[in-house]
Order: sequence, then structure tokens, then C-alpha cells
Amino acid sequence: MSFVKEVSFSLESNRDEANAIPMKAYMKNKFVFFGIKSALRKSILREIINSNKVELKNDISEITQTLYNKPEREFHYCAMDVYSRFKKRNYNKTDIGLIEFLITKNSHWDTVDFIAKHILGQFLLEIPEMRDETIRSFSNSDKMWLNRSAILFQLGYREQTDFHLLSQLCIKHKSSNQFFIKKAIGWALREYAKCNSKPVLDFVKRTDLKPLSEREALKHFI
Repeated sequence: MSFVKEVSFSLESNRDEANAIPMKAYMKNKFVFFGIKSALRKSILREIINSNKVELKNDISEITQTLYNKPEREFHYCAMDVYSRFKKRNYNKTDIGLIEFLITKNSHWDTVDFIAKHILGQFLLEIPEMRDETIRSFSNSDKMWLNRSAILFQLGYREQTDFHLLSQLCIKHKSSNQFFIKKAIGWALREYAKCNSKPVLDFVKRTDLKPLSEREALKHFI
């Protein structure tokens, strides 16, 4: 795959250990980094995409998985970027397997949040008949990052948000002691409140949320 080879060569050529050390520390030493900051990485990727569009259109799933199996975190960011771009308006039902793989491998907030909003969320907009089954499965999973993705997938839906579903998910997970679940509940509620505040305020008032979830939900109202 020439695209993967070009990405690998360009990232390696721009390796910067001075940046890599603090970037690794910021992510709690969970991943190794080339040390390439976001703006440069996106610039590099843009140039390579422009010369490999046919391959990306034909082999996007294989390319994404190959990049995501590499160790450096920048590969994972590139994988998410190209997958979200080249699958948009082209999803099919079988893509849910790769989406779940992306959420559960190399998992942390910096990838999962993007995947939940821009990939899972878009997938379920395009194939709404898979929404209930997928979100039920993710919400019932013993994998915390799937739970978080179920709560967050409607970020950006605004008026299209199914608030009844969001409320059910928040109630289901409201007793969780997982930091990332408590934050997700508050974040999802806060985002919907930006376009429809009353149901969110009413929900928070009548629901026994964890203090962190409540603070996050009401951040713009306090």
C-alpha cells in the first residue's frame, strides 16, 4: 500500500524526540509518539492524501486497520482522519466491525471521542436502522470505551439528538465511578443544552447524577 508507506516515511522523517517526550507524558505514557504536532501532521497527511485518493477510496478499511495497528500514536490519528473523510456518505452495515475495533484498540479519550462523534455518529446517521442494536450493545458492554462512545455518539447532532435515548443512557450509567463515564454524561447533556436547554435542566434536576456529571452538564448555566 503506497499510501501507508508514504505516511510511514513522512512521519519517521519528521520525528522530533523533543516533542515526543512531553506528548507521551501528556497521555500518561500509554503510547509512543513521533513527536509531530497536530498542524504539521495534518499538513503532511493532506499532501499524501492528494496523491493517493484512488487507493484511499478503494482500500480505506484495510489502510485504516494497517495504520491503527502501528505503535506510534500519530498513525492512529492519521487512520481516524482518513477513515472519517473517505467513509462519509459511503458507510455500509459491515463497517460496524471496524468501528468497534477502532474504539477498543489503542483506546483513550484522544481517539475515542473523535471516533464516537465523527465516525460512529456519522455511521448511525447514514444507517439509522442499526442505531438501537449498536448502542444497546455498546452500552451493555463491559468495555468502558464502548460505553462512553454510546453516550457521546450524538455529539454534534444538535436538534437531531434523540434526547429520550440520551436520557436512558445517562440513567443507565449514572452510578458509574469511571471518570470518563461521568465526564461523558455531563458533556453529552451540556452539548444538547446548547440548542435545547429546558429538557436538560429538567433532567438534571430530577436525576441523581454524580457531582462531576452534574457540574459538566450545567457548566454553561452556572
